[in-house]
Amino acid sequence: MRRLALLLLLAVPIWSGAQPSSTTSLRSAPLDDVRYELLFDAVHGLSRAVGVTMTFTVRGDAPVLLSLPAWSPGAYEISDYARHVSSFTASAGARTLRWDKVDPDTWRVEPSGAREVRVRFAVRADSLDNAFSWARDDFALINGTNVFPYPEGQPTEFAASVRVRTEPSWRVVSAMARRGDAFEAASYHELVDAPFFVGVFDLDSAQVADRWMRLATYPAGSVAGPRRATLWRALQRAVPPQVAVFGEVPWSVYTILQIADSAYSGGMSALEHAASNVGVVGTEYLDEPFVPSVYAHEIFHAWNVKRLRPAELWPYRYGTAQPTPWLWMSEGITDYYADLSMVRGGAITAEAFRGLTQGKIEHVQQLPPVALEDASLEAWLRVTDGTSGIYYDKGSLAGLALDLLIRDASDNTSSLDVVMRELYGAAYKAGRGFTGDEWWGAVSRAAGGQSFRDFDARYIDGRDPYPWDRWLRLAGWRLAADTVREARLGVVLAPDSAGLRVTAVGAASVAESAGVRVDDVLVRVDGVSASDPDFFRTWRDRAAGRDGGPLIIDVRRDGRPLTLRGQVRIATLISTRLEDDPAASPRAVRIRQGILSGSLSPR
Repeated sequence: MRRLALLLLLAVPIWSGAQPSSTTSLRSAPLDDVRYELLFDAVHGLSRAVGVTMTFTVRGDAPVLLSLPAWSPGAYEISDYARHVSSFTASAGARTLRWDKVDPDTWRVEPSGAREVRVRFAVRADSLDNAFSWARDDFALINGTNVFPYPEGQPTEFAASVRVRTEPSWRVVSAMARRGDAFEAASYHELVDAPFFVGVFDLDSAQVADRWMRLATYPAGSVAGPRRATLWRALQRAVPPQVAVFGEVPWSVYTILQIADSAYSGGMSALEHAASNVGVVGTEYLDEPFVPSVYAHEIFHAWNVKRLRPAELWPYRYGTAQPTPWLWMSEGITDYYADLSMVRGGAITAEAFRGLTQGKIEHVQQLPPVALEDASLEAWLRVTDGTSGIYYDKGSLAGLALDLLIRDASDNTSSLDVVMRELYGAAYKAGRGFTGDEWWGAVSRAAGGQSFRDFDARYIDGRDPYPWDRWLRLAGWRLAADTVREARLGVVLAPDSAGLRVTAVGAASVAESAGVRVDDVLVRVDGVSASDPDFFRTWRDRAAGRDGGPLIIDVRRDGRPLTLRGQVRIATLISTRLEDDPAASPRAVRIRQGILSGSLSPR
């Protein structure tokens, strides 16, 4: 999953403190012939709800225990989807069946001798979030984890079908296989891994990496003409380099589902699935270059995370959190390859790639030291020191460092691509998750047997600063320093549904002196809107030459507007820029070209 706001790349998962469900020791009666029906029409659009019917055959006389997932894979947060359910009923033919709750997300139905049972309920669809369901008068995003119960304690390899009832003129699209009027899934994992768009939206397709890719966008007309062509062109350039890493395309058709909404102030967020992804973007950001970059990130997840993933996440367990110390690889290295695929495919320039990398270096340097393994494990928490989600940027930089070290050790005859391809075949193709020993073993083999035990101890499990001067030199890059004087606020911001939320306030900073608090939502600074994509640059330009002058900071605190007053403070800072070193050796230039193109040198 990727979330962006004002080019600040931070994800902010929320941990509710939920513990494994008590039903882990309980088991539902086995079910056969599982069928679901979704109802979303104009009436349901007005009420912001989705109607759900589940029909199945019961084997035996034991109670049926039906649970809704507590989370969606890729969105590392407990969401407790059962809280959005209402009007639950159970029946067998014309007979009403008795039911009750076993725990907060599990319903117990007494079949009382019935073989075919039907349950019905409604799901509230009013959360504009990739992992939730959201409806307008003429449209709905429906996530499977929100609407499809599963038999508690039974294997999740059961097949199921889904029918969607809607207005005759409305469209339905999902990555799930469709046969006739029904969508079909071979397992529960497939069932909940293919969100639906239902309603009025634009839909077209194009050939990308010799396979069909579909682009569904809501509202209709929000991505049209040159804007749509630009997005298609970026996708057609970015995806083939990703295919080259793994040597295969794992989907027959891939579907991008995008919602643009003027009220979404978090920039952009997206959530991956095996053959699709859901993107939510603020309308004002539709033409920003990070939009195709986010999709490159999510598409790479089709290999890394949805198929190749850590042993702790194999298989998915939907009733409880699944922490892993490997999100720096699953999310961070995915983000490294998002940048790589964009530059290798010609969607961005080498200069732009350096700019993205420089931004990540600066972001990590501004935060307290944190070990990547710790940051990965803390993904399910809402830590308040500003490091939440740092496994994206710092993990991406770890990927670059490993790529540099492998290419240097092998004289550019091997790379991180080789590691990814080896693990994909050895772990995913064998039907399991990878272990730490397998990861570091593959890295060592790619580097000709070089040990990475010290690298792991210092830079992954440890908090040592990355030695960029030494590492970047391997590819003929360098960090050049410039002294600048500019205004600083002293806050760390992260996007959520309310906007840009303050997650940390620097000690003795301008923000602290003005009274800004953690959890305030930044609205404006000196009249410059925080939703402006160039907010920081615009505000700093306005503050230039006003050291000690008055400063007005508008925030929302506990949902209420609040105006705070402080003073502009101009600080002397050392800024760096990542650039090609004109004195780079031919070997370093060869490594640099290999990274940017995906090529290896002949032996």
